[in-house]
Amino acid sequence: MDMSQYLEIFIDESKEHLQTMNEILLILEGDVENLSHLGEIFRIAHTLKGMSGTMGFTKVADLTHKMENVLDLVRNGVLKVDSTIVDILFECFDALEEYIENLEKTGKEGDLDSSELVKKLGIIAESKSTAGATTKKNFIKKEEPTQPLTDKATVTDEGEFHIPLNDIDSLIKKAFEMGVKPYLIKITLDNGCMLKAARAFIVFNTLERFGEILKSYPLAEEIEDERFDESFELLYFSKLDESYVHTELNRISELSSVIVKPLAEVETEVEEKKEDVEVDLERVEVKESELKAKEDNQNKGDKGKTSKTVRVEIGRLDNLMNLVSELIIIKTRLEDLDTKNTKSNDQGNKNNMNEAIEYLERITTSLHDAVMKVRMVPVERTFNRFPRLVRDLSRELGKNIKLFMSGEETEVDRTVIDEIGDPLIHLIRNSLDHGIESPAEREKLGKEETGFVALRAYPDGNTVVIEVEDDGKGINPEVIKRKAIEKNVVTKEEADAMSEKELINLLFRAGFSTVDKVTDISGRGVGLDVVKSKIEAINGTVEVISSMGQGSKFVIRLPLTLAIIQALMVNLNEEKFAIPLNNIKEITTIETSNITMVQDQEVVLYRNKTLPIIRMKDVLDIEYDHEELDELIVVIVKKGDVEAGLVVDSLIGQQEIVIKSLGKYLTGIKAIAGATILGNGSVALIVDPNQLF
Repeated sequence: MDMSQYLEIFIDESKEHLQTMNEILLILEGDVENLSHLGEIFRIAHTLKGMSGTMGFTKVADLTHKMENVLDLVRNGVLKVDSTIVDILFECFDALEEYIENLEKTGKEGDLDSSELVKKLGIIAESKSTAGATTKKNFIKKEEPTQPLTDKATVTDEGEFHIPLNDIDSLIKKAFEMGVKPYLIKITLDNGCMLKAARAFIVFNTLERFGEILKSYPLAEEIEDERFDESFELLYFSKLDESYVHTELNRISELSSVIVKPLAEVETEVEEKKEDVEVDLERVEVKESELKAKEDNQNKGDKGKTSKTVRVEIGRLDNLMNLVSELIIIKTRLEDLDTKNTKSNDQGNKNNMNEAIEYLERITTSLHDAVMKVRMVPVERTFNRFPRLVRDLSRELGKNIKLFMSGEETEVDRTVIDEIGDPLIHLIRNSLDHGIESPAEREKLGKEETGFVALRAYPDGNTVVIEVEDDGKGINPEVIKRKAIEKNVVTKEEADAMSEKELINLLFRAGFSTVDKVTDISGRGVGLDVVKSKIEAINGTVEVISSMGQGSKFVIRLPLTLAIIQALMVNLNEEKFAIPLNNIKEITTIETSNITMVQDQEVVLYRNKTLPIIRMKDVLDIEYDHEELDELIVVIVKKGDVEAGLVVDSLIGQQEIVIKSLGKYLTGIKAIAGATILGNGSVALIVDPNQLF
């Protein structure tokens, strides 16, 4: 049976289970007496064992089987949870996560060898104590085995076989000529094996990845119907060495013994080739070539065997279906009205047409909203990896740090979620390494010994804001200035002329770091430039707010969607531009005489606040085709708490627009986020107010 069709479902469900496991382990580490969630971890291990066993992923199945044994002892009160057990369970989580990631990328579990971890779990289960187990990670990359593994199965080359060989002499001879090795294999299952047919299926599936099973005893149909005792035999052809066959079979759990007996070359005359013999051996050749091709692809780096998916609530799909039904109804009505209009010029028909068009507009707007909701996923998916990251790094750095998260239910487009993970990891690592002081330093400064990192998400208009804040030492602009001059990032004259905000923004320059010592965590000058480029690639922005001795806050603004938005259409001379509606606070008129210059910036006092004035024609390099007017049309836009007024020639109105990329040759143009095609076929550029101030 081809199990690849279920791979995506397996990976999605495994990721969900691992996410829950990670959350529960973090709770358990903080309070080892709290065993209320332990049953959930046991169920997760049991579910993963069953799913991976069915799929033939033996490494995952073995590891979760041993985890299940230990967790069962804890659940029944035989074994007490301590830091050693929690650490080993975290190691199991890391190994399982790597296996699932490898399956997602290549369709195979990969080279991670968790046999030492399996052994540790076995020691704990047998001794009912953690005394003999250490928590040091012993994962090693798999090497070509020189001897068969004997941890789980008794391996011997002696045994009684029942498969008749007298009718396949010529086949064995032909196999040796083609470099294919024939084996007799006897598999004996554990006495307590509950699903014998499923276990036999995994054996068949494992062997057929590398060769061809020609015969079985009893027959395959009988094995499938579980009409056998504990053992069954196979006649197997493969180019693999005997030791490799041993190794692959020994990875399968619930096997009490494995006997692999190579068949000696039969000294007989070569009979005429039979068609079925040729086919069988050719299939072995194909399996071998497929295996080599897969290994080559893995070495080159596969682009992944699974597509991206989004899990959707059934209610959202029902709503989508209802809207599509409404769309079909209005389409039929429009066709009917169009037929009547061609036969008559009746005013009533025209009114009906206008009503139908308005109704169609309402449906398409609702349909757009429904589709966007289907694409939306909560940021919780990304946030959930960070408690573990903070736990591990704070241990490594010898700091006491707590992570506070809020707004995990905030939803953003799936494409945004895929891109935001790495930038947030960089920012959190920077906060832990550079920002928060050691416990001794914090005590001297009169701060609490435990520092905090806050990760917040909240919607703001048509954008989502994510903040990473710490209560550390903050960013010193003078240190940045000195380092920037030392590294020739800027000249001394340029640095002296820079404001504090401009100096802090130098941190986003490629290769720039203020740390003298390079560590495993940071200091290589790789990070904040990656953060900025990744966020800008999805039309987002990032800014830094810092206070010396109080801490720093990185504020990321992301578009809620990357597809369709509401926009205000404006004119600059004869050209049309779109300003996203979510950035607009209000539209007003301002007397030219009220505008004054402050530090080379036009400003006006508006509602008792100073409002910077930005002339769009200057920004976009458009010529003035008329004299200055006494009264200007100003679109007031906002970015967080900061506001500015954009001067335009005239307003066209609100319109729903589809964002189109400008292409790779026009990326990075200041103040332009993309383009849209209008109803008459002309193109209008979309202004990005976040880049204007």
